[in-house]
Amino acid sequence: MSGKKYTVGRVGPLINDFLTRILKRARLRLTAEVREPEPRYTDFENPDLVVNFSGPDVGLLLENKAELLLALEHLTHEMLGMPPQDHALVRIEELRLSALTAAEKVKATNQPFRFNPMSSRERRILHLALRNEPGVRSESAGEGPHRGVVIYPAGMPSGAAAPPRTPSPGRRR
Repeated sequence: MSGKKYTVGRVGPLINDFLTRILKRARLRLTAEVREPEPRYTDFENPDLVVNFSGPDVGLLLENKAELLLALEHLTHEMLGMPPQDHALVRIEELRLSALTAAEKVKATNQPFRFNPMSSRERRILHLALRNEPGVRSESAGEGPHRGVVIYPAGMPSGAAAPPRTPSPGRRR
């Protein structure tokens, strides 16, 4: 038996059912897939499991400083009764998921994506999450407290204008 507290076999169905109900009630066109983490992420984090979101509304997860993604993760952890010491690992997973979701957006639009300013530790986590992601590259941009990460399509020069982070026009209700 695995020494991990959270496994797909143990909590996967609970998480999947919980998120499916929330997403349906919120009328979000998203699906959640609970699975084992990919080996490429175990060198800087060691999550027990990951949740991948897909669907037409996936971009909403990152809007407003990833507020929706953070809320879904918080509610899921509350439902599981996750102890406070696990919350640092949760932030790493939030950043990793945000990086991968933004990378998919960059690939789809061929436009840079700019994250809001963040600490050097959080920027490092984003860079590590993207280092083996084909078709994109990341770099830090800005000065002091305004420093954040920009994800560029591979081959696009640095400094190419990344759109400012602004909320998109209204959401389907």
